[in-house]
Amino acid sequence: MPNNNDEFILLTGRANPKLAHAIGKKLGVAVDEPVSSFADGEIRVRINSNVRRRMVVIVQPTSTPANDHIMELLFMIDAAKRASSSEVVVVLPYYGYSRQDRKEMSRVPISSSVVASLFMHAGADRILTLDIHSEQQEGFINKPWDNIFGSYSLIPEIKKRNLQNPVVAAPDKGGMVRATGYAKLLHVKELALVYKERDIKLHDVSNTLAMIGEVEGKDVLIVDDMISTGGTIVNAANYIREKGAKSVRIAATHGLFSGDALQKISDSAIDEVIVTDSIAHREEVLKNSKITIVSVAPLLAEAINRIRTGESISKDLIL
Repeated sequence: MPNNNDEFILLTGRANPKLAHAIGKKLGVAVDEPVSSFADGEIRVRINSNVRRRMVVIVQPTSTPANDHIMELLFMIDAAKRASSSEVVVVLPYYGYSRQDRKEMSRVPISSSVVASLFMHAGADRILTLDIHSEQQEGFINKPWDNIFGSYSLIPEIKKRNLQNPVVAAPDKGGMVRATGYAKLLHVKELALVYKERDIKLHDVSNTLAMIGEVEGKDVLIVDDMISTGGTIVNAANYIREKGAKSVRIAATHGLFSGDALQKISDSAIDEVIVTDSIAHREEVLKNSKITIVSVAPLLAEAINRIRTGESISKDLIL
């Protein structure tokens, strides 16, 4: 009798099926799209493939609308487990709620921990994330959690720009570790740090204060994990340009572009924003002349393949 234990099934919800199919193409496997809706809006999941004793990999960024996409993911996990899958691997190209990773004030939840617990309760055996907001979140569960970095996909694109006299900048002090990593990989010796002040009682509000580093006449690359409303990077970019920078580019893994972010970027001193396809981008993002999108499908495909074969993920993929 044939043994299909080495086969795996690739599923996707409705958050970013284009990315899932690109991953499937790299891996040479078909992608099952089991999610639909009933007339009243309830989510319906039915997996078309036989998953018995097979590994099931689910690709689903929990991006806007985050709650809908989380529910789709929970139902897909449950369906796979009830169909006797051997292992369920949850691939989160973007992990919604990851910014709510601590109690920054009294009487608030640690929402990221709650969401991770839901995945485990539904039956997930392993999580794979891309540039999670803070790596300590991997400790929220007692099962394997791998986190890889968008720099693997972004740096080759950055190198194509042939930046002269480059400086790598962090838009806040929390981003200095990331900026240092990019500088090392790009062989850049100069760093800059933009200080900012944030009111934690206000959402996505920050004010630029000062900067450490020399940027006059330099090509500056600001690196961050995500762009939400754009306030932080636009403030930093405008401040850096005022200090005499020759050009200002942004590299970020997750381009959320919430609210009026696109307008802020268009009106700013930013020359280019380079992001990945970790979430499905709206048409206005795709058409924006300042935005370049790089696919993380090859990176995620390689990580999934290594999970399947038991190879090390930390070797070569964590940059």
